[in-house]
Amino acid sequence: MSTLLIKNAELITMNQQDDQFIGDIYIEHDTIKDIGKSLDYPEADKVIDATDRVVTPGFIQTHIHLCQTIFRGKGDDLELMDWLKKRIWPLEAAHDEESIYYSALLGTGELIQSGTTSIVDMETVHHTDYAFQAIEKSGIRALSGKVMMDKGDEVPKRLQENTTDAIQQSVDLMEKWHKKNGRIHYAFSPRFVVSCTETLLKEVANLSRKHDTYVHTHASENKGEIEIVEAETGMRNIEYLDYLGLANERLILAHCVWLNETEKRIIQQRKVNVSHCPGSNLKLASGVANIPSLLDAHICVSLGADGAPCNNNLDMFNEMRLAALIQKPAHGPTAMDAKTVFKMATIDGAKAMGLDHEIGSLEIGKKADLIILNLHDFHMYPSYDVDTISRIVYSTTRADVETTIIHGDVVMEERCMKTIDKDVTLKEANHSIKRLIQRLPHIS
Repeated sequence: MSTLLIKNAELITMNQQDDQFIGDIYIEHDTIKDIGKSLDYPEADKVIDATDRVVTPGFIQTHIHLCQTIFRGKGDDLELMDWLKKRIWPLEAAHDEESIYYSALLGTGELIQSGTTSIVDMETVHHTDYAFQAIEKSGIRALSGKVMMDKGDEVPKRLQENTTDAIQQSVDLMEKWHKKNGRIHYAFSPRFVVSCTETLLKEVANLSRKHDTYVHTHASENKGEIEIVEAETGMRNIEYLDYLGLANERLILAHCVWLNETEKRIIQQRKVNVSHCPGSNLKLASGVANIPSLLDAHICVSLGADGAPCNNNLDMFNEMRLAALIQKPAHGPTAMDAKTVFKMATIDGAKAMGLDHEIGSLEIGKKADLIILNLHDFHMYPSYDVDTISRIVYSTTRADVETTIIHGDVVMEERCMKTIDKDVTLKEANHSIKRLIQRLPHIS
């Protein structure tokens, strides 16, 4: 059994008491076994001196598309539906096994390097097994699934699925990967109502209930999307999902920018989880979600960067800062304070994944998912009499993440990646996107 002792750190625990103090953490295998001041464990296999460092729970991003990471820069300056139809769907249709693998490896490398230890990920129609292989190799904790799409005239033929095949392939992947290695879980992932038949969505609801698994989808991101759903179903997104039996505590909805009061009540009453993606919503010109109203209704709201082609980075520091700032003009300077946003990035993300008993805070008995930050630099000073969480939300950058630990494993130490070969991944990511573009000459 491997053991690790982290000494002399400023600990931001995010426990129920919001304890912050200078102390130590002792880890056995994948679990935090002790937290306190001046811990003495001479038998520890490894000791990290974290003097003048800050240790926090690892960040949890509840909406990511690893399969899109190699499309970075290929979807700029478009709104959602054009972005999907003109760029993202054709590129996803061109994916092969190798390109999916390196796209996922590129994404997980970026996430780990910027302090994210857990993700909720949505893949594309084909080759999802290779994304799971990359997830497993990287060491990141993930709730992921194959995207399901069985409807849509403007969807590339290669992404158009038979309903039965979409369901069976998802079940097969669930049986192979769900609860693997204690880090990987499966989520059924219908893309959104626009690209899914009612038959498919009803079966997803049944499978989620039968297997007690999560459902991860998009909803109410864009006004045009909502108009399509209303024209086809006579209902708005959330009302329709509720009608199908999908609205419950196992549902994670990405975006929810345009909700009416009825939809908010459904989300509240059904305990649906909302993933707020401010960077993506701004870049695709989708709008600004009224997050303060959701928080006032005690709805679980967490954060996600979405995908690289609609955000251009997967950096939680960027999402935290944006989440705080974009609400202030409309709702006042205290509407989204630093502590609220930091909770969304940690313990509330764990709640959304149904894993708050395991991750999201630094507590004895929880999994050792944490990051070590070096805040000793020009952009972080002066530090005297400044709240550490405020420093993290408003001033810290991805370059300040020094070490990342997931499931007790040191996956990055002093900025050196331990599980991913950076040079090979960057090289193969370039080779992959070049190969995909050559299959699609109309995309430049």
